[in-house]
Amino acid sequence: MCFRCVPVTAARQAGSRVNRVRVWVDVSNSPQVLFFRPLLRLLGERGHEIEVTTREYAQTLELLALHGIPNRVVGPKHGGAGAWGKGRALAGRLRALRSFAGDRSYDVAFSHASHELPLVARSLGVPSAYAFDYEFARLQHTLGCTAARRVVVPDAIPQGRLDRLGARAGKVRRFPGLEEEYYLSGFEPDPSVLERLGLDSRNVLAVVRTPPEVSLYHRHGNELFANVLGRLGTDAEVQAVVLPRTGEQREAIRLLALPGLVVPEHAVDAQSLVALSDLVISAGGTMNREAVALGVPAYTTFAGRLGAVDEALIADGRLRPLRRVDDFELVKRTASSEPAQRDPALLLDLLLSALDT
Repeated sequence: MCFRCVPVTAARQAGSRVNRVRVWVDVSNSPQVLFFRPLLRLLGERGHEIEVTTREYAQTLELLALHGIPNRVVGPKHGGAGAWGKGRALAGRLRALRSFAGDRSYDVAFSHASHELPLVARSLGVPSAYAFDYEFARLQHTLGCTAARRVVVPDAIPQGRLDRLGARAGKVRRFPGLEEEYYLSGFEPDPSVLERLGLDSRNVLAVVRTPPEVSLYHRHGNELFANVLGRLGTDAEVQAVVLPRTGEQREAIRLLALPGLVVPEHAVDAQSLVALSDLVISAGGTMNREAVALGVPAYTTFAGRLGAVDEALIADGRLRPLRRVDDFELVKRTASSEPAQRDPALLLDLLLSALDT
C-alpha cells in the first residue's frame, strides 16, 4: 500500500524556509500538553511568536502549569458525557475562540484532536494543521480534517480511513513511528516522583490509566478494568498508581478503599512514573504508547474499536491486549528495550507545512 509521506529532508528544508510567524496552538486535553511541549520549545528557538489557548478539562491546566507553558483559558468547560452537553459546549467554545482570535493576525494554527481550532481558523482565513493518532473519533475528526489545510498523522493509519474523515491524500502529511517517540525522545525520568507519591521501590509498581468515559468514541462498560483494579489493589507486594481523568473517577476509585491503590490528588510527572514502573495498564491509548516508547510492558483494556496504531503495536507484540484479569504478570522489571529516538523537529515541520499553498 502506498502512503503519501513527506521525507524528513524535505520537511526540514520546508521548515527552515519559514520566516518568523505568529502561531496559535489550542490545547484542549491533557495528552496534548506533552505532544506540544517540545514543539513549542522549537518554535521559540526558531524565533516564532506563540500563543496557547486551552480549556478547563481533566488535568490540562495543571499539566500546562507543571511544564511552564503560558496559556489563556478560552470558552466553557468540557460539555460532559452527553451529546447535547458536548454540542452546547462546542458552540460556546467556537464563539469564544473566534472572538479571541479574530483580531490577533495569526499566520498559522495548530491543534491535536482539537477540532474547534481548525473550524475557527478556517472562518478567519488562517491556515491550520490538525494532528491525531486515533482515527475512530469520527465526528470530531471529520470536522477537524475538513476544516484544516494539513492533516498530520502516523503512517500506520490507512488512507482509506482518512478519506472517510475528509482528509484526502493531498492534505495529509505522515510521520513514521509513534507521536510518543517524538515527544519523549531523549527523556530522562525523575526518580523523585516515587518518593513524592510514597512508593516503595521493593514493590511491583503498576501505573494504571482510567477509561475515557466522557469520550463519544468510548461508550462501553469496562468490567475488566474494575476487576484489574481489584487484583492490583489487594496484592500486598504491589502498588498501583491510578491516574484518573476526572474528579468523579478519582472519588469512585477512592471509595473502593483498596490498600494497594495510590490515587494522586493532582497531576503528576506521569512520564517519569511510567518510565520507572514495572508495567502499565491503560483503558485509553496515550499512556500505553508512552510505555511502549519507553520500553515498559504495556497492556490495553480499551473497550472501543482499536485504531491502526494500536493494531500495529499489538501485531508487533509491543502492546498486549488484556482480556482476562489474570493475563498479566506482577513481577519486577529487570530490563527494558532501547527507546526509539525520533526528532520532534520533523513533527513541527509537517505542521508548518500548513503555510504552504
